[in-house]
Amino acid sequence: MPILKIKTNVDIAPSNQSYLLGTISSAVADMLSKPERYVMITLEPSTAMLFGGSDAPLAYLELKSLGLPEDQTSQYSKKLCDLIGHQLGIDQDRIYIEFSSPARHLFGWDGRTF
Repeated sequence: MPILKIKTNVDIAPSNQSYLLGTISSAVADMLSKPERYVMITLEPSTAMLFGGSDAPLAYLELKSLGLPEDQTSQYSKKLCDLIGHQLGIDQDRIYIEFSSPARHLFGWDGRTF
């Protein structure tokens, strides 16, 4: 049930959004060793954002996944910063990532919880 939420102040043409979502979905599935059919990606482009007093390109990411291994978040941070930085042209020092691993009973899908 991995979900990656991406908020950015970068404008992304609607015609490019599907390709971008597909690229990121595949990368997240591979990174987490999860079937892509369970991966969800949300994208909020053109969001009013400010970081360090500047509105230069930036992004805020939230990655939630059941059983997210805490000892691998540094590796995930590197991979996600590389991916988002490359895909959206954002300097890596302008990307924040929040990682979380909810308890299985606190995440629902298909009319039940995990």
